Amino acid sequence: MGEVVSHTISNDATEKLASILIYIELEKNEFLLKEGEISDLVYYVKRGLLRQFCYKNGKELTEHFACEENIFICLDSFFCRKPTHAAIEALEPTALYGIPYEPFMSLVRECGEISLMYCRIMEMMLTGIQKKIFEFQFETANERYQRFLKERPDIIQRVPLLHIASYLLMSPETLSRVRAGILNGSA
Repeated sequence: MGEVVSHTISNDATEKLASILIYIELEKNEFLLKEGEISDLVYYVKRGLLRQFCYKNGKELTEHFACEENIFICLDSFFCRKPTHAAIEALEPTALYGIPYEPFMSLVRECGEISLMYCRIMEMMLTGIQKKIFEFQFETANERYQRFLKERPDIIQRVPLLHIASYLLMSPETLSRVRAGILNGSA
């Protein structure tokens, strides 16, 4: 989850961080992480589009989309070192960088600049989660879709409507009615 954290670090800290990066390329529909695996990386998307989702009652429920310049992480699995309930799939050919858990935590302990960057990433993740919970508790289906259109125009044309409906906690039929209402001017 999350946009890029704007935080400048020194050349020395940048070199330390660069030394532990893992470059990953995925084809469309390829999995970065499967349910039951332990998430060992913080990810930064250089190019492409990923979807994080879980299975419930035989259905896929989309939790998050990440595209260019997004940082994301499977929080529970990464920090608790336990198998994830989620899967991450490339919706387009995707290039990303991974920052492995152990070397990253060592750098966080050793380098104040990286520690501060880490805190900023966690702040961004936690405030994003809180915002999503609040919005999804109190917004109507139409309000959720309108917000998604406004906040994620980079995603709307790139993701199948089935995944968007799942992310917005509505059925594909409800999403179709919401979109029809917008097109007809009744929203």
